[in-house]
Amino acid sequence: MTVLAVTVIGRDRPGIIAEATGVLGRLGGNLEDSTMTILRGHFAMVLVVSTDADMGAVEEALASMAEDGSLSVSVRAVPVEPTAQPAGPAYLLSVHGADRPGIVSTLTAVVAEAGGNITDLSTRLTGELYVLLAEVDLPAAADPDVLAQRLRDTAARLGVEVSLRPLDPDVL
Repeated sequence: MTVLAVTVIGRDRPGIIAEATGVLGRLGGNLEDSTMTILRGHFAMVLVVSTDADMGAVEEALASMAEDGSLSVSVRAVPVEPTAQPAGPAYLLSVHGADRPGIVSTLTAVVAEAGGNITDLSTRLTGELYVLLAEVDLPAAADPDVLAQRLRDTAARLGVEVSLRPLDPDVL
């Protein structure tokens, strides 16, 4: 069994997901993990697929998606490694405020300094309002109250509002 990462990026149109997953399904591929979104009219998808097909066969089968130049498709091998389970609880980091450079890098650095791992992150800019939402796994030894205070102090310097709250494990 081979595990592959398949990325598809390009101008959005109906049917991209159906086309890519259909090709992979016909090759006996099983979707293990995926994320898909539209960013400013462009579609971005990353799939982790296990399959008995070799990487060359998957690349060849997906090549037709990129023929007209509107999509870029790539396939890479993913080493099979044990999946690390979070040692502590999961949190939701929310940031809202006026847009400016450095919001993501500055606040994610605070999370990293506390040993936190960001497992999902999305941002949106609506006019002047910048919104960041991130799922964060903290190590069991981390103090979420101390991290929340450091995030608030940093956010105040950036001119944004921030909150860190536990995620309900039943919702995930």
